[in-house]
Amino acid sequence: MEIIKDKNEIKYLEAKKRVKKLKGFYIHLTIYVLVNLLIVFINIQDLKPGESYFKWENFITLFFWGIGLLAHAMSVFVPQFVLGKNWEERKIRELMDKEQ
Repeated sequence: MEIIKDKNEIKYLEAKKRVKKLKGFYIHLTIYVLVNLLIVFINIQDLKPGESYFKWENFITLFFWGIGLLAHAMSVFVPQFVLGKNWEERKIRELMDKEQ
């Protein structure tokens, strides 16, 4: 196991990890929007004359995938609000101090 000694290196690795999480969320959000727009388009094409689009089966994917997307968003954004901005840095220092 490599021991990280430089404070700037720790901050860089934390920032890199944070950016990776953000990128993953934004990719997930983009795919969610695009796929659901495609589903809406397909469902509208299949409507019979006079039939309403607003039926529960047209919103199943949007709803349940939306719950998953919300959980993903919470995993990315909520820890900063709940645990504080420097929680990861404090925890890393605590664990490094225990090893020494």
